[in-house]
Amino acid sequence: MKLAFFLVLSLLSITCLAVDASNDKVVLTVSGVLSQQNSGKNTAFTMDMLTKLPQHSFVSKTPWYEKPVKFTGPLLRDVLAAAGAKGAQISALALDDYRVEIPFQDAIKYPIIIARLLDDKPMPVRDKGPLFIVYPFDQYKELHQDVYYTRSVWQLSKMIVQ
Repeated sequence: MKLAFFLVLSLLSITCLAVDASNDKVVLTVSGVLSQQNSGKNTAFTMDMLTKLPQHSFVSKTPWYEKPVKFTGPLLRDVLAAAGAKGAQISALALDDYRVEIPFQDAIKYPIIIARLLDDKPMPVRDKGPLFIVYPFDQYKELHQDVYYTRSVWQLSKMIVQ
């Protein structure tokens, strides 16, 4: 019981810290059905705010790189939780206006990362950065399908939760 209370308290603390307003450059804006806004009706994340969320890594082969690469960043579900997001669909938008719909359930079912590091280095815009939604393709064989590859958005800049 004490452990469960501590875990809930820790998650709430991380969530509160993650959405504190900042003067740094916003790299990701989440809008839609949210309970934790810090920028009008939106939740704006800077790179520093994303770094303060728990970080996860995996190595995976993808269609975009010749060899397996390491992706590091917060889980998509942790970013959504920090924003207090609830819904059935996530519209993910890239800097080049690429847009794809991701079922909210994917974020719960799979440890999808919003990668901010590629092989432990920040990703420049010309190399799919600064943020890249990446599914753990090598951990789940069912993800080796075009439908999941198309949901992997590089140059991610905005998510709309509906």
